[in-house]
Amino acid sequence: MIFAHGYGCDQNMWRFVAPAFADTHRIVLFDHIGYGLSNLDAYSVEKYSSLDAYALDVLDIIHELDLRDVTFVGHSVAAMIGALAVLREPGRFANLIMVGPSPRYIDDPDAGYTGGFSEADVAELLESVDSNYLGWSRVMAPVIMGNPERPELGEELTNSFCRTDPVVARQFAEVTFKSDNRTDLAGITVPTLVLQCSNDVIAPVSVGQYVHHHVANSKLVVMRATGHCPNLSSPGETVDAMKEFLGV
Repeated sequence: MIFAHGYGCDQNMWRFVAPAFADTHRIVLFDHIGYGLSNLDAYSVEKYSSLDAYALDVLDIIHELDLRDVTFVGHSVAAMIGALAVLREPGRFANLIMVGPSPRYIDDPDAGYTGGFSEADVAELLESVDSNYLGWSRVMAPVIMGNPERPELGEELTNSFCRTDPVVARQFAEVTFKSDNRTDLAGITVPTLVLQCSNDVIAPVSVGQYVHHHVANSKLVVMRATGHCPNLSSPGETVDAMKEFLGV
């Protein structure tokens, strides 16, 4: 079971979820390039200009460890990174678990698609990241986390954002929020669980429904959890949904 973290995070974000599967799976945790304890020297603006590069990193890990029958658990943008990895080498994967996925964050009115952000919203977001990344992090991380009655959660995400190299954070933000992987969904053939929070400012319920509708062999679970990081805010509910899906 490979756990992949979302934007601005690191593998520590899975500390309340991953141990629950240690008896049934070999657990693999890692940090995306530029995050956590990864080697920043390996980062290249040219290479990491699309989500495909991150998907190739996942496959590199799988090849290096010679993993088979992988259950890939991806949070936020890592859900689509996992999807891209599955599309490239479906034979390596047994299941795909997508936590708060979004195939496109920007609305597409012509296609009747609501991603939750306008093009102007994303342009403003990227401008804020450019001009004052630390300030943007302190404002946005608690909003992304939700659960304002538990400020320690927002503080943890803020601190995680602030530890990230600003150059990496700026490019990953652009790659994430300008991505459009809607056409990739139909190619996912492994059993897929879509975990959707009931109130999420990053990936609204309509997006989870869209993913479920376009991934043939998928199950949608709309959680009681709110915010964008149920792996931190509601790990018990997250684990229960995953275990029910996997039958463990």
